[in-house]
Amino acid sequence: MGVKMKGYGMIKVGESGWIETDAPVAGPLDAICKPLAVAPCSSDTHAMHDGIPGVDMSNRILGHECVGEVVEVGELVTKFKVGDKVVVPATTPNWEGDYYLQEKGSNTAHESGLMGSFKFINAKNGVFAERFSVNNADTNLVKLPEGVSIKAALMTVDMMTTGLYGAEMAEVQLGDTVAVFGIGPVGLMAVAGAKLLGAGRIFATGTRQNCVDLALEYGATDIINYKEGDTVEQILSKNGGPVDRVIIAGGNTTSMNQALAITRPNGNISSVNLYNVVENFDIPTVEYGLGMNDLKIRSGFCPGGAYRLDRMLKLVEYGRIDPSKLINYEYEGFDKIEDAFKVMDEKPRDLIKPAVIIDDID
Repeated sequence: MGVKMKGYGMIKVGESGWIETDAPVAGPLDAICKPLAVAPCSSDTHAMHDGIPGVDMSNRILGHECVGEVVEVGELVTKFKVGDKVVVPATTPNWEGDYYLQEKGSNTAHESGLMGSFKFINAKNGVFAERFSVNNADTNLVKLPEGVSIKAALMTVDMMTTGLYGAEMAEVQLGDTVAVFGIGPVGLMAVAGAKLLGAGRIFATGTRQNCVDLALEYGATDIINYKEGDTVEQILSKNGGPVDRVIIAGGNTTSMNQALAITRPNGNISSVNLYNVVENFDIPTVEYGLGMNDLKIRSGFCPGGAYRLDRMLKLVEYGRIDPSKLINYEYEGFDKIEDAFKVMDEKPRDLIKPAVIIDDID
C-alpha cells in the first residue's frame, strides 16, 4: 500500500473538497515536488463544474500553477536534485512523444492531441497536493532564478506565457495599433506583451478599475469601457478606422465578430480565450470581408516546457515585465488552498488573481 497524501480538488463534477490519495512515485524521467506556492485558475474551477469530456474526474486533485521544491528524482534525471527550488510550467510535454505539429516553432502544448501536454488535471493529479509528479523533469522544470520572487515566478507558468503568446500569435510589429479584448490576468499580460513587441497604440477593453489601472501600467494607451457604448464603434471612432492586430483574451464567441469588425485587411487576430463547450461561432460574411480580407486568425493554448519558461523568467529577471502585480488575493499556508480556490470560483469583482504562499523563500 502506497504512502498517503492530502490534496484539494474535485470529489466529483460539481463538488470540490479535500482528497486523500496515494502519493506519486517517480519514474526514471520524473521529479516529485512539494509546492511552495500555488495559484488557482479558472481552468480549475471550470473543470470542477463541468468535468472534462471522456475523462473520469472523480477524486482528481486540481491545480497547474506552481513553484515547488524537488523532493525526489528519477534515476535518469540529470539536471535537478533534491532541494532544488523549481518553477513548474502548466503544460509539461512528453518530449519523446509524438506531436500533431512538428514544424519549427509549433506549440508543443498539443502533444498527441488537443492540449495533450496539459497533464495536470487532464491526465493526472495536479499541484494542489502535498506531493506532485512532473514528467520529463530535465526538459520541463526550470530552477528558480536568483532575484526572481516566488510570486513573479508563479505568474510566469500560465498567465504570463499565455498572455504573451497572444501577442506573439498576433505578430505585433513596431508601431502597430493593437486591441486587447479582456483585461483579466491573461489579457493584462497580452497588453504587456504587445508593448514589449513594439506596439504603438494599445486599446484595452474592460471596466474593473483595478484591472484598468494595471492595464495602463502595463502599457495600454486607451481604455474602452463597453458600458459606455458599443466596443466596435468606440475603437473605430477613437482610432479613425480599423486596428492592425486584435488579441482576444476574454469574452465569448461574439468577441470574434467584434475582432473581425475592427481589424484591417491583412491584419491579424489571435485568441487565447477558452470558449464554452456549448457555444457556437456565428460570423456574418460581411464581417469576414466576404472571405476576401486576407486576415490571419490564429488561436492557441498555453505553451510549456523548460525552454519557453526559461525565456519568460528572463523577462522577469531583467526587469522587462513584473507579473507579480497580478496577484491581489494572497493566502498563506497549504490549508488555505481551499479559500483561494473558492474565491477563484466566486470571482469577486475586484479579483485579478489569487495565490497561496505555502513556504515563502524570498
